Amino acid sequence: MTDNSKSGAPAAPMLDRRDERVAHSASIGDSIRAFLDRIRSGDLGMLPVIVGLVIIWTVFSILNPVFLTPNNLVNLLFDSSTVGIISLGIVCMLMVGEIDLSVGSVSGVASAILGVLWVNQGVPAGFAILAAVAAGALIGFLYAQLFNRFGMPSFVATLAGLLTFLGLQLYLLGTTGSINLPYGSPLVRFGQLMVMPAIVSVILAAVPGVVMLYTGYRTAARRRAAGLSSQSSTGIITRAVAVTVVAELVVAYLNQGRGVPWMFGLFVGLVLAMQYALTRTRWGRSMFAVGGNREAARRAGINVRAIYTSAFVCCSTLAAFGGVMAASRLASSSQQAGTGDVNLNAIAAAVIGGTSLFGGRGSAYSALLGIIVIQSISSGLTLLDLSSSLRYMITGGVLAIAVIVDSLARRSRVSHGRA
Repeated sequence: MTDNSKSGAPAAPMLDRRDERVAHSASIGDSIRAFLDRIRSGDLGMLPVIVGLVIIWTVFSILNPVFLTPNNLVNLLFDSSTVGIISLGIVCMLMVGEIDLSVGSVSGVASAILGVLWVNQGVPAGFAILAAVAAGALIGFLYAQLFNRFGMPSFVATLAGLLTFLGLQLYLLGTTGSINLPYGSPLVRFGQLMVMPAIVSVILAAVPGVVMLYTGYRTAARRRAAGLSSQSSTGIITRAVAVTVVAELVVAYLNQGRGVPWMFGLFVGLVLAMQYALTRTRWGRSMFAVGGNREAARRAGINVRAIYTSAFVCCSTLAAFGGVMAASRLASSSQQAGTGDVNLNAIAAAVIGGTSLFGGRGSAYSALLGIIVIQSISSGLTLLDLSSSLRYMITGGVLAIAVIVDSLARRSRVSHGRA
């Protein structure tokens, strides 16, 4: 026999048991074991909020069967979309370990700008919307300058903004305090009435599964080419099929009522776009890096100031856009827009949905799941004709539990070397 080591032929790489598993796609059983290992090590992902949502829906459906009727769920999705868009901006801030306390006031100012320009000044609706959203982006840029150049903590800067822009909102609306938007306009119909045709909703419900299949195969191929572990083809197909089946069942159920709201479809589209940006772009990876360790990110060559600026701008822009959608939902720009529990619900939704308060960990899906949890509590208590005081107390309790789970999971990740 020829000894390769003596004949000059390249020696075959010695693979230990783990490397051998890396070289081949894992089976479904391996995927399940890996998932359980992640849970034990504190990498909980979306599991707590999904379990919580199932419990909430089960309890309210037992107490009042109307809760899970198609039309009530359609109304729930309409109501979730406006604050959900605002919460999506909060996810950006929490990802870098900062906070924006003024999103409610910014959304109110955007609503006021829309009403003043469109109704009072006669500016076309499209230009009025662009002006309102641009004002939000400008506010975010201002916060970023206060944070980057003057070292003003985001908590203080945005708290000052909360008061300032609340006053600006009252000033813009004047003594009347409210501007009614044209009820028959496309914007108002979009916020109150417009739902997808059944065939469109069925087609769109299949899109996430197709995207998961495509991205899953691409990721697995790249990891195998790099000699890393990869999910099996069976596992990728199983996940994609499961997501598609669930989405199609939900859409079919909603179509028994009014159908899937276009506004909710817009919200989901923004969530998917943000999730892609966070996980598939250099900007997204930089967001995670800055939130995880600012100094390490700086030493790695990341423009930390630019990342913070982008987070502030994204947050305020989405807050302003959420204010525009809220105005379309209410068919008015009023002094109550952005006030009340809008601010707290937007922040609570991101945290309840699973985005860490400590920075560096989170997902755009947090805004989607978190706001559905909060709106489910509100809808369920309304159907039971219970006081709104209970909604505040229950939402506060859920928020406290979410923060406790996040803190315990963080400790577990540290002890398992996954922090």
